Amino acid sequence: MEAVTLHNLRKTYNKGTLVAVNDVSLSINKGELFGLIGPDGAGKTSIFRILTTLLLPDSGTAVVDGFDVVKDYHEIRGCVGYMPGRFSLYQDLTVEENLNFFATLFNTTVQENYELIKDIYIQIEPFKKRRAGKLSGGMKQKLALCCALIHKPSVLFLDEPTTGVDAVSRKEFWEMLKRLKQQGITIFVSTPYMDEATLCDRIALIQLGKILSVDTPVNIINAYPEKLYAMQSENIYRLLTDLRGYNEILNCYAFGELVHLSFKSGDESNQQRLLDYIKNKGHEKVELKKITPTIEDCFIRLLKE
Repeated sequence: MEAVTLHNLRKTYNKGTLVAVNDVSLSINKGELFGLIGPDGAGKTSIFRILTTLLLPDSGTAVVDGFDVVKDYHEIRGCVGYMPGRFSLYQDLTVEENLNFFATLFNTTVQENYELIKDIYIQIEPFKKRRAGKLSGGMKQKLALCCALIHKPSVLFLDEPTTGVDAVSRKEFWEMLKRLKQQGITIFVSTPYMDEATLCDRIALIQLGKILSVDTPVNIINAYPEKLYAMQSENIYRLLTDLRGYNEILNCYAFGELVHLSFKSGDESNQQRLLDYIKNKGHEKVELKKITPTIEDCFIRLLKE
């Protein structure tokens, strides 16, 4: 059964000149951990604000937990949890005061739903008398998640929740999401970090307001049509320039300290010919190896299409 459904959703700004959400259709199953993956400006926040009834769509429809985002906005606000990308709690209130305030807004108490947030709250409980504005990034993240969960929502929307926090806090946060999913909560999370895509049940890759692909991370990776290679050299920028001048290369792009590339044909002799070409260009300590594509590789290829 579907917890969230979007059908031909569209949102523009600046009198229609800037398209933020471009005919987006999606469905998210109940109890699913679904990821919306894309860079800044891709349209992720606009989609989340429409689904949490903070924005009206220009056209199309969206349903959350059986309620229409336009007609039933009051019901939706009572059954969803929303954690925006920017820390939006009251910075001059303490941890304890923020949590009690949000519980009161939903006519509940911290004690009533404590079991739901217990695993998260015990990590910030030692700082419960500290003002929220004085917390570290990871602690702010945990407090915001507690406040979003305190009324036991059926669907949890998390807009770029790990942006700006350290790697350890990011890992801890995703572990918390896995435990929440086991409790039957549907989780819809957006992130610009491609490595987080593999932690979701299914993902949608988005750019410029359009959905590029929707599937499980494994299926998206397995659908990569060409063999992918990584090449390394002492001068990565000159290597990239020389590769782009080689006729048998289909795609090539910088990927950290490496260049990822694929050939126009599957001829195995391509590898040796390429190595000879690169060495003739004066490159030293050149390495070429076949690799498994990542979600980021798939995203880049979809963009080129």
